[in-house]
Amino acid sequence: MSLQLYDTATRSQRDFVPLRPRTATIYVCGATVQGVPHIGHVRSALNYDVLRRWLIATGHDVLLVRNVTDIDDKILTKSAEAGRPWWEWAYLHERAFEAAYTALGCLPASVLPRATGHITQMIELMARLIERGHAYAADGDVYFAVATMPDYGSLSGQRLDEVCQGESAGSGKRDPRDFTMWKGAKPGEPSWPTPWGPGRPGWHLECSAMATTYLGPEFDIHGGGLDLIFPHHENELAQSRAAGDSFARYWLHNGWVTLSGEKMSKSLGNTLSIPATLRRVRAAELRYYLIAAHYRSAIEYSDGALNEAAAAYQRIESFVHRVRERCGVPEPRIWCADFAAAMDDDLGTPAAVAAIHATVHEGNTALDAGDHPTAVAVAGSVRAMTGVLGLDPLADQWRSTSGSDAASAALAFLVDRLLAERAEARDRRDYVTADAARDQLLAAGITVEDTPDGPVWTVKGNSRHGW
Repeated sequence: MSLQLYDTATRSQRDFVPLRPRTATIYVCGATVQGVPHIGHVRSALNYDVLRRWLIATGHDVLLVRNVTDIDDKILTKSAEAGRPWWEWAYLHERAFEAAYTALGCLPASVLPRATGHITQMIELMARLIERGHAYAADGDVYFAVATMPDYGSLSGQRLDEVCQGESAGSGKRDPRDFTMWKGAKPGEPSWPTPWGPGRPGWHLECSAMATTYLGPEFDIHGGGLDLIFPHHENELAQSRAAGDSFARYWLHNGWVTLSGEKMSKSLGNTLSIPATLRRVRAAELRYYLIAAHYRSAIEYSDGALNEAAAAYQRIESFVHRVRERCGVPEPRIWCADFAAAMDDDLGTPAAVAAIHATVHEGNTALDAGDHPTAVAVAGSVRAMTGVLGLDPLADQWRSTSGSDAASAALAFLVDRLLAERAEARDRRDYVTADAARDQLLAAGITVEDTPDGPVWTVKGNSRHGW
């Protein structure tokens, strides 16, 4: 069975046939770096990391571009509220996102372009669209004329006569359905010069320009969250096709992480930051939790579900380490057929994870019976399968070690648990208990600094821990 992916554009599962044999090109909409990343943000990156790993495992050379939106209304608003330069605010949180991706085992993006680094390409794209009659300048802004594309709405299923972009009318906008590609300069805001006046890019424009800059006018896969289908991806597709580019051949969209049925978002105030969540579970356990569900399904967050996921990963981990301790390090072997079939079926990670657990059960049975050759072979298969998911317990990032590293890991675990208790006490305004926890740490030679991104602790004479 070859890889099949659900394509939002055709609303069907299609065989993945790359533009060039054994080469896959992927563009993923990255973060708008306005604040600290939460688990809803990183789910998207993890899902496409699994796709990338499976493509690599099945013999593809993969080029993955994940952009950074570093200029945006929200960035300008939040940086102003904090009294910080907008560029400093954006870069601070860009680093926080990259730290989160790294902590959770994402392979580095092949290219990580920033919007502000591609203004020239955006100007060129607008010029092509104006020349072709699909865009127009008015009062310093540049708009895309939606009615010039009869198939507008095909990606999202929007009807042209019912389109609402969710943006202000604009003094020069000819049709309320048109969307803004370039925003004319406002006093005190950053701006760049263009033939139509100074200003800054609109959100939709930047991704079309960056995707084609690095992947060409046609590429294989465009990915992002379900919430991006409209208007963001619809508008990317419209302006790119109007400019003469074929653009993405497949459109993939991952589901949300929800709390009480609501999408996790900063605007709703229902987020769980990565630093806070990693004080509850280890990074590998959080990764397992976020990829074990099918990428197109919603994850309804609960502490219980997170703890169950952590325990499930620990069962896999425990088996591999038992084999290592009794029989030596098992080398990765080929994955089982059920796992491969699940991954080829639109990245069916629930069935893939079930195949891993079934294999672990088989391996534990062999190990308990003293059949060490079988146990080693099975553990090698488990390593191969978890490796595809970025969760190999013996990978450098995850493996438990002995000696001073193990002692450091134990210390970090104990300190983080005490900090979690302190945070819970502070949340319920039990400052006596919170202060007692801090005093215990101080007595042990551990100092705690509270930062906007969570507490950072230091052992006297050693380096800082945390974000």
